[in-house]
Amino acid sequence: MVKTQKICPAPLAPTVPRGGRGRFGMIGVLLGTICFTNTAAALSLDFPGEATPTVTESETLASYRLPVGPWAEAGMDTRLIEGSLTQSAWRIAAPGVSTLELMVPLRDQLAIAGFRVLFECETTACGGYDFRYGTDVLPEPDMHVDLGDYRYLAAERITDGKPEVISLLVSRSSENGFVQMIRCGADMPAPAIVSASTKSPAALSGDIATTGFALTMPEAPADLGLQLETGGALALDDLNFPTGSSALEAGSYASLAALASYLIAHPDRQVTLVGHTDAEGALAGNVALSRKRAASVRDNLIDIHGVPAPQVSAEGVGFLAPRASNLTEEGRAMNRRVEVMLTSTQ
Repeated sequence: MVKTQKICPAPLAPTVPRGGRGRFGMIGVLLGTICFTNTAAALSLDFPGEATPTVTESETLASYRLPVGPWAEAGMDTRLIEGSLTQSAWRIAAPGVSTLELMVPLRDQLAIAGFRVLFECETTACGGYDFRYGTDVLPEPDMHVDLGDYRYLAAERITDGKPEVISLLVSRSSENGFVQMIRCGADMPAPAIVSASTKSPAALSGDIATTGFALTMPEAPADLGLQLETGGALALDDLNFPTGSSALEAGSYASLAALASYLIAHPDRQVTLVGHTDAEGALAGNVALSRKRAASVRDNLIDIHGVPAPQVSAEGVGFLAPRASNLTEEGRAMNRRVEVMLTSTQ
């Protein structure tokens, strides 16, 4: 039996206020052990694979609506928790490991640490797309969520009469697992720290390559082509447009890199980019704006990624195809998007 030595050194980088962009830069891959220490009982968790921290954000006093039920037509059951809050994410080098294999050891360790599971679900039982966009998730590339394969868990423990909650969201790409943890409670937890360990992950078989990871290089969703060929329209949710502008903000976008790779590899396929807006303003103006934004994305694919122009067209429908209610800011934000759909029939 290999002994594990858990070491919690000084933080790799200071945390930043939640809503900012805490960055660790280029970090060597470490075996995943995270340690929390505060006035409550210490918490130390091992990941089933080599882990790279991507971001940590924190607030000394915040409110967090912890999902404790699946998405339904009437909404989602939540519990309002107040106190200090830390939100962290990790990228796990775990090729071939399922989301269940990622979640189970974390769930077991939370139980040992005194946490009681309040709610647990997987993709469809959670509510699929609606649950994913109804809960708090860090953006790409810090946290990647495959809408067809993710798991969620909410847990609570009481320390000195005070509640402390943790939510875990796990998902994966073809090569990596992703874990997000939100911890909220009355006492300020120390930042999540990844430490070196001599432990070999029992859940994995074979060797795992030790490589670095540049956080400025977003990871392309490996299953984008499959989703296009087996499903309907796919929202490109990592795109950024400056307020009031139809021009796509300069930067690297994982969704566009993946879409370009698919189109170049399949020259017989054609897609249409469809712009959408919220319901504020007149329809004609919104249709024009949505079409311009789709055209801006088309230009990026052609000019930056080298996609042949005949493979991509651009249209806009304004606010005629919402995916959420326009009565709330959250819903309106979800409705402002560009989607891609496969228009080839063979």
